[in-house]
Amino acid sequence: MPDYKEMYLKMFRAAEEAINILIAAQRDCEEMYISDPEPVVRVLPSSKADKDSHE
Repeated sequence: MPDYKEMYLKMFRAAEEAINILIAAQRDCEEMYISDPEPVVRVLPSSKADKDSHE
């Protein structure tokens, strides 16, 4: 007869390990996101031709 308690404990430990791996990956990605420098955003001047075509 299978040892159901050991089977349960093995699955529980594996699930806990998987969750911890996902949490660590999420934290690493969040750290990468907040550590990345802000992008430089510029507003380009519109040309006269662009203004005329929208009217």
